[in-house]
Amino acid sequence: MVNLKLGLSALLLEVGAWSGPALLQGRSDVALAAYLVVHAGASVLLALALLPLTVSTRARPRWAVLTLAAAFSFTVPVAGFLGILLAVVVLYVYRAPTRPEDFGSLQLPEFDLHQRMQGSFRQAGLRSFLGNPQAPAQARMSAMVALQFVSGRVASPLLRTVLSDPSEDLRLLAYGMLDTLEKRVNRAIDTELAALQAAQAAEGTDTPGPLSLEASQRLSDLYWELVYQQLVQGDLRQHAIGESLRYCDDVLRQRPQHPQLTLRRGRLLHEQGDLEGATRAYEDARSLGLPATRVLPYQAEAAFEQNDFDRARELLHELGQWDALPRLRPVIDYWSRLR
Repeated sequence: MVNLKLGLSALLLEVGAWSGPALLQGRSDVALAAYLVVHAGASVLLALALLPLTVSTRARPRWAVLTLAAAFSFTVPVAGFLGILLAVVVLYVYRAPTRPEDFGSLQLPEFDLHQRMQGSFRQAGLRSFLGNPQAPAQARMSAMVALQFVSGRVASPLLRTVLSDPSEDLRLLAYGMLDTLEKRVNRAIDTELAALQAAQAAEGTDTPGPLSLEASQRLSDLYWELVYQQLVQGDLRQHAIGESLRYCDDVLRQRPQHPQLTLRRGRLLHEQGDLEGATRAYEDARSLGLPATRVLPYQAEAAFEQNDFDRARELLHELGQWDALPRLRPVIDYWSRLR
């Protein structure tokens, strides 16, 4: 609001400026100097009195507005004094309405340092956390225990990174969890082997029946899980690949129009290093109606390992037409630029 004391003082000084020459008798230099000094003081006080109104109109900077108002009032006698007063009042009353903000603001919730998410761990950065010997051992063990609730494909590689950890407790825990995962699959394999033997005894071994084919397919799945979850290494891994491929071929000989098992066969041949056989199996899987997004990444990988870079680029370009592969998008974009 207007500073009434400064405004009243400015008015009295302005009146005094005009009455001064009359008191000093006429048109002498002293009367002129007295008028100019008192009028200048009145102009400054008026500008200071009206400054809150100019600030409310968001005028910046303040010193420039103050100087302009005082100078105008000083250089234009009477009319300037009244004009400044009228202009500021008009600007204050009829200023443009403030526009609503495009985006509202929300009050942030209070952050609790002791609040923790229960029952889950973020996978991002968990590998570096488990491999950080500076982190508290208890927290790392809690993170490892939480891995039992995620898929073996994610948990197994993370647990293997801890097998070389300096902490013996962590190494033992990681080894125990990996051993539990492997034994779980091996028990299922033993059960299916018994089921396969019972089915062969009932249906014969010359021509596998439905029960034998079903047991063989489950065995191929289970041996593949050992490979897929990275539960076996070295010679055991090669043995699991060979067994999964053997049972997979047993099923495909009777059911050659099985697209999922055909893709499985391609991946197993790929793991064995038979890139030509894997490529043929991938093509057969696509011809049997398997979605292109399921097969194209493996086809491109096989072409790359065969040094057929033109074919790899062609397959990735075809893969880029699909929007459901966000994890492969950086690879697709990279190969798309290599033209």
